[in-house]
Formats: sequence, structure tokens, C-alpha cells
Amino acid sequence: MTYWLINTLVVFALCVLLAGVLIPQILLIAYRRNLFDEVDERKIHKGLIPRLGGLAFEPVILLSIALTLGANILLDHFSFSAAFYREGLLMIAAFCSMQLLYLIGIADDLIGIKYRAKFVVQIMCAALLIAAGCWFTDFAGILGINEVSPWFGIPFTAVVIVFIINAINLIDGIDGLASGLSSIAAGIYGVSFLMLGEYAYAVISFATLGVLCPFFYYNVFGDVKKHSKIFMGDTGSLTIGLLLGILGIKLFTHPADDVLDFQPAVLAFSPLIIPSFDVVRVYMVRIRNHRSPFLPDKNHIHHKFLAAGMKPRPAMVTIISISTLFTLINLMLSLIMNINIIVVLDVVIWITFHLWLNSRIARNKETEARAAGSESARK
Repeated sequence: MTYWLINTLVVFALCVLLAGVLIPQILLIAYRRNLFDEVDERKIHKGLIPRLGGLAFEPVILLSIALTLGANILLDHFSFSAAFYREGLLMIAAFCSMQLLYLIGIADDLIGIKYRAKFVVQIMCAALLIAAGCWFTDFAGILGINEVSPWFGIPFTAVVIVFIINAINLIDGIDGLASGLSSIAAGIYGVSFLMLGEYAYAVISFATLGVLCPFFYYNVFGDVKKHSKIFMGDTGSLTIGLLLGILGIKLFTHPADDVLDFQPAVLAFSPLIIPSFDVVRVYMVRIRNHRSPFLPDKNHIHHKFLAAGMKPRPAMVTIISISTLFTLINLMLSLIMNINIIVVLDVVIWITFHLWLNSRIARNKETEARAAGSESARK
């Protein structure tokens, strides 16, 4: 375990260092070439801000893992390479999928790509991963189902992979939200895989966390006037969504282990509850309003917090705190409850929370209306 702790920390540190060096260079190029995020009625930010932070994610992750792998080989330590060799086919599929999404993300961030084209590429990535063996073979007892047939498991996996990729992409609406939620998930996955002895996936989890840390700093604490603020863009959100999808599926389908007290399936889905539930709700609202579920609007959870009167940063901290609380509660409940009860409780809590949030929004609108009326009367 000590060997793997050192290696995961090395990969994590390399990712933090390399991303911390690369992101300022991306900022410099973006400002020199006027590569900024366009401001429209859906955007809440002001000023010209580059959206190319995700350019750093894939190359930094791969370079950090490759450097650590090379160092282990030079030192005649072959456990690192053996761990990745055992998962070789899936690692190749993951690399190819990351490359495809990385390229389509760059194209979307620079010139714009229609959502249909992005869906096609995402489905291709899902097909690659499934062909490499990354699919739901077990439902962990949800709805009383354990082992599942490939006829159901394979198409279901394709839907889940595309769903998670887009969930991370769509939750990226205010500074620090997507990277904060993804960091929590990556950290939980990394610790879980370490304890389960799935070291290759632990390394990837901590590498993902490593690139998100410096990005979070520049995204949240960067100053537009000092040219130090950046967004991750589709390049980043698609890459992170794919990685979390792979890691989540591998953890969900992992057999229960005596080393880990918590159910792997609960560990897998709990950190992704906020982005996943939010996408389902938003799509249902759009369909109910006879709109395309794929056309953007201002109905995501972060938009609701802003409509309720919160500022962007407190809203980000609150949503991440809620996600962390969801995860901790689910883990505690998994020690004493069936997973089906936990899922039902999550849905009930989510619905109740949104009813409360809607009432807050209504009260905030009434307050604003009365303030506007008083202002008009004084004039």
C-alpha cells in the first residue's frame, strides 16, 4: 500500500505542478489571440474570459502518468506498469475516447459544434469503452437486480456514459461548480480504488483531481482585470465527464470487499447525484414545456440558486456542500440500509429540496416586485 500511496501522490503532485504551469500559458495565448467565451443572455459572467482551461487536462494527466511509469521502470519497480497492463485494453479505449472528446471539445470551444455531432462522438466513445469491457454486468441489487444480461447492460452503459459526460458539461454554469463537484467525486473514487486494490484506477482518479485543483484556483479566484481567470470549456468538461463515467462504472460494478465497509455502488453514484439529478429534472421540464431537451436554458440548479437571491460564489459553495452531504449521508446509510431505500430517500430529498427552493425563488420575486413598486412610487 505504501508503494501505491507514494505513486498516486507523485502523479497527483505532477498534475498539480504541470497544470499550474500550463494554464497561465493558455491564458497568455488566449488573450493574445482574442479567444474568449462569448457573453449572451444565459451567461452570468461579465468581461472577456477565455474558455480553454480544459486544454490542459488530457495532456497533463497522460504526461504525469507516463512520467511516473517511466520513473518506476528506471527504478526496476514494475508493479506500476503491471497494474496498467492488467487493464490494458480498457486503458487504450479510455485514451482513444479521451482523444476524440478532447478534439471535439477544442473544436466546440473555438468555432462551435452542433450538439448532434457531439452526441455522435460521445456514442462512439461509449462504444469503444464497452468493447473494452467497461459495461454494467451487475446492478448491485437495485430494483432487486444483480447480474444483468449483455442485451440490457451494454445499451444501458452507453446511455449512462453519454449521460454523465453531458451532466458534467451542463453543470458547468458558475465558477468552480463543475470542477468542485468533480474534485469531490475524483477524490472519493481515488480513495475507494486504493482501498479496493484497484491501483490503476486510483492513479487516474488522483490525476483527475490533480488537474482540477489549479484550474479551480484560476477559475474561482482569478481576476478578469489581471487576465488570470479562465473557464474549462467543453474541452475540459467532456474530458472530466468521460473519466468520471469510466471510474464510476468500474466502482459501481466492483464486487463488495471486506476491506471496504461501504457498498461500492453507493460510493460510485453518490458523488454524481447533484449533476445527474439536475440533468434529469431539467430535461423533464423542457419536455413538459414542449421544448427540445437539448436546447439550453436557465433552469439548472445554479440558476435557481441565483434566482433565489444568492451570489454565484455562495451558490457554488452551497451546491458543493449539499453534494458532499448527500455522499456522506448515503455512505452512513449504506451500513444499515438496503441500496434501494437509499435511492428512494435521495429522490424524495431532492424533490423536497427543489420545492423549498422554488418557494424561496417565489418569495424573492415578490420582494423584488415590492421593492420595484416602492421605487416607482417614490419617483
